[in-house]
Amino acid sequence: MMLKTLLSGVAMTLAVTAHAAPTLVRHADLDLSTARQLADATLQHCTGALSVLDRGGNTLVALRPETVGPHNLLASQRKAYTALSTKTPTRLFAERARNNPEAANLNSIPELLLLGGGVPLFAGSELVGALGVAGAGGAEQDEACAVQAAQALGLTITR
Repeated sequence: MMLKTLLSGVAMTLAVTAHAAPTLVRHADLDLSTARQLADATLQHCTGALSVLDRGGNTLVALRPETVGPHNLLASQRKAYTALSTKTPTRLFAERARNNPEAANLNSIPELLLLGGGVPLFAGSELVGALGVAGAGGAEQDEACAVQAAQALGLTITR
């Protein structure tokens, strides 16, 4: 009888342990220190508003130089969000959307901005966040500035 009780107790302990400790996926993520480094690198390459988002779309850093119009800060955030959610640089995404009639309504989603200047940020093949730049002189300049800042920190904009 004692052996039966002991075995029953061991079985219950194993069952509880198996359910109590699931294996969770680990992800790389941008931290505030890295986001600040990205902001500094961005401002070394251009004068524009910028937003750095973590992998969950949360703003880590948002800056607007006093010489850049106030609307550009929101634009930089929306560019970063668009790049993050699509895992695609926004200039390329906008071009693809213009060439696809089924994508015509993407402009009606308030969080998206189909203009160049937003880039996803990858560490190796893992999406870790996004950087958006606006007000640096046009979509091409905004994107070039974001790409240079990402490269300066060893991040890529594609898998």
